[in-house]
Amino acid sequence: MSSHQTENLTLHEKVKIMNRKETPMNEFPLMKVEKGNKVLFHPHIPKNANNYIAETLSTRWIGQGPKVDQFEIEYSKKFCNNFTTLAVGSGTDALHLAYLLAGLKPGDEVISALFTCTATNIPLLYMGVKIKFADVQSDTLNIDVNHVRELISDKTKAIVCVHYGGLPCDMDELHTIAREYNIPIIEDAAHAIGAEYKGQCIGSISDFTMFSFQAIKGITTGEGGMLAIKDSSLRHLGEKLRWFGIDRSAKQNGVWENDIVDIGYKYQMNDIAASMGLAALEEYDETLALRKSLFSHYVERLKDIDEIKVVGKGYTDRVHAGWMMTVLISRRKSLMETLRKFNVESGQVHYRNDRYSIFGSRTDGQFPNMDDVEDNYLVLPLHTKMTIDDVDYICDVIQRGW
Repeated sequence: MSSHQTENLTLHEKVKIMNRKETPMNEFPLMKVEKGNKVLFHPHIPKNANNYIAETLSTRWIGQGPKVDQFEIEYSKKFCNNFTTLAVGSGTDALHLAYLLAGLKPGDEVISALFTCTATNIPLLYMGVKIKFADVQSDTLNIDVNHVRELISDKTKAIVCVHYGGLPCDMDELHTIAREYNIPIIEDAAHAIGAEYKGQCIGSISDFTMFSFQAIKGITTGEGGMLAIKDSSLRHLGEKLRWFGIDRSAKQNGVWENDIVDIGYKYQMNDIAASMGLAALEEYDETLALRKSLFSHYVERLKDIDEIKVVGKGYTDRVHAGWMMTVLISRRKSLMETLRKFNVESGQVHYRNDRYSIFGSRTDGQFPNMDDVEDNYLVLPLHTKMTIDDVDYICDVIQRGW
C-alpha cells in the first residue's frame, strides 16, 4: 500500500497494517484442467442437463415457475421426508431465510460453527445477531458438542451446525441440548447432500436444513440452494420472504389489495437452474455412489500411513456423503509442494471464521482443538471426473513421502 493510499487511514488502521505479518504470494495457484492434472474440484454436469434446460427455454417460464415447484417436490421426497422445501438462489439465501424464519432478532445470541465457509455466519451479521463460535472436534472438524454445552445460556436462540466434508454432526447430542433450551437446530448441509445420520437423511431431522447447489457441490444448479423446513406452517412466510415479501399467488390471481407487510428479498430460484437440479436428481444415486467409493478408497489406501489421519472416517452410525476428502498431516506445505510436482492440486478450502476481521469482535473463548489442527488439515481431490485409478495415483505420491 502506497503512502498516498494510507494518508487518509485512521491511526488504528495504520497500526493494524504495520503489525500485519507479511503474507507471501500464493505458491499454489489454481491448477488448470489439463491432461495429467488432478484438480481439487470439478463441477458435475448431469447427462440430461442440456435436454432439461432446452425444454425449459422453449416454454414461457424461465424465471421462477413450474420447474422450481417440481424440483422442490422431488428434492423433498428424496432427501427431506416431504418437509416443506424452498428453492432459492444460493445456499447463503437459504441460511438467511432459515435465520429469519427461526425468529432471530438483533442482539440475539447464536452458537455457530467456527470452521466453515463464511456464508454460514455472514447472514447472522446482516441481522445483528451475536455469534458465539464453538470449537471443532479434532477427528471430524464438525462442531464440538461439549463446547456447545459450555457456551449455551438462556440468551441462546439457536444452534447452527455444519456437516463438514459430508459427515453428519452428532445430531442426537445437539438435539438434546436444543430441547433443554427450547431452541431450533439449523443445519448447514452444504457438503452433505445424500448423507445420513442413524438411518435418517440429512434434511429430515432438524427444524431447518440448508443445502447448497453451488458450482462444485454434489448437485449443482450453477448457483442455488434449498431450505428444508420441518414446520409446514412457515411455508407461506418463507415463500413471501424469498420474493420481496410479495404473496405471488395472490398477485397472480389479480388481488391487488394484498399488502406487503414483511420485508423480503430476491432469493428465488429460476426454472433454468431448477432444470439442472431435476437432471441431477435423476442420476444422483449413481453420483453419490461414485463419490462415496472414491472417499472409501482414499481411506483404505491411506490407513497404514502413520503421518496421515483421514478426517471423518470410521463412523458406522452415519453415512458420509463423500463431498470432500480432508486429511490431517504434519509438514502440510511440504506435502502440497510434493503433490504439485506430480500435478496434484490440494488446499485448505475453508478457514476458521474468527480469523476474519468481520467477526473479530464477536469471538468468545478459546478454541484448543482448532488451534491444534489449524496448520495440519489438507483437502485432496475428490469429484466425479476422478476414478479409482486417480485416487491410487495420488496415494502413491503420498506414500513416497514428503
